[in-house]
Amino acid sequence: MYEDLSIKNAKLILADSEMTGALNVKDGMIADMASSGNTGLDFDGDYLVPGLVELHTDHLESHYRPRPGVFWDPMAALHAHDAQVTSSGITTVFDAVRIGSDTDMKNMGEHVDVLVSAITKAKAEKRLRSDHLIHLRCELSSHDALEQFEQYCQNELVKLASLMDHTPGQRQFMQLEQYYLYYQGKTGMSDAEMEEFIAARIAEHEQFSAPNRQAIVKRGHEIGLALASHDDATAEHVDEAKRDGVAIAEFPTTIEAAKASRDANLAILMGAPNVVRGKSHSGNISATDLAKEDLLDVLSSDYVPFSLMQGAFKLAENVEQITLPHAIAKVSLNPARAAGLDDRGELAVGKKADFARVSLPEDGVPIVRAVWRDGQRVI
Repeated sequence: MYEDLSIKNAKLILADSEMTGALNVKDGMIADMASSGNTGLDFDGDYLVPGLVELHTDHLESHYRPRPGVFWDPMAALHAHDAQVTSSGITTVFDAVRIGSDTDMKNMGEHVDVLVSAITKAKAEKRLRSDHLIHLRCELSSHDALEQFEQYCQNELVKLASLMDHTPGQRQFMQLEQYYLYYQGKTGMSDAEMEEFIAARIAEHEQFSAPNRQAIVKRGHEIGLALASHDDATAEHVDEAKRDGVAIAEFPTTIEAAKASRDANLAILMGAPNVVRGKSHSGNISATDLAKEDLLDVLSSDYVPFSLMQGAFKLAENVEQITLPHAIAKVSLNPARAAGLDDRGELAVGKKADFARVSLPEDGVPIVRAVWRDGQRVI
């Protein structure tokens, strides 16, 4: 049973414009909007923004494994994750679950089962504030990636799969110096151990990556999953994505790949932390620079949930040609469309009443005051 809701004196951020006015909710949907209204919750001039749509966050895994070798209760981890994403204004979240074992997680299949089961159970029992869906992050060079993908791809919550390959010397880690810096900092391996580790990763790539990609793409299209490429670095990478029927280009690492993705009509996704920090954590291209060239369609919070809201406001502040409505669309309407969700992502009559009340103090860091999903307040 839904409670109806009326809001007045709000700055409504629409898909491509902004207006001060009122909004009414009935049966969990936006019933109407107007330039004025005399009844309802007074926003006192605060922004009313559509609920954010997050396509790629690794944050659930960080709650589940807060330290190396430490695994938290999966339901408790999911509750903590849900509270953090919802309080950031995110009302639809694709929880990224890694598919494919590696040296770091040799029995990843067991953990995939734990996480997918927790999300499925929590959603069925209406435990969660945000709407949680599942994104399978398929590490193509892993020996058991295809096996794990086949096991979970038909779960009704799985709506997106990304084609990932973190083999040293390509894509995100074109420069081996960055690979050494990242993995030695993470694992503490010596130079000799790193050389052995890199050789093993390259051998796995040569054996498994191409056949796994072909099989996962074929299966994904058969069951109607949205597909994303990941860390494309060259025009050839983008050509491969286009041939594979990919819809989303996640984190292109070069301007060449971003331009090729635009020519291929792929939705270009970059990290909101990149926007907030002004640079990539792995030394790749700046998301703000891409935005200035009209080569950015979607932001993802990646590893900091609040960066999604903060990044949108920062884009509007720092990129002259991007208005606040256009920036907010990159974290709401555009990701919803890219993932095939046509019932949400904007303030429009007939859409889900998912939205947040946001104020903006002088320091430019937005404050999420309240969040509603299906017209019901959840934060």
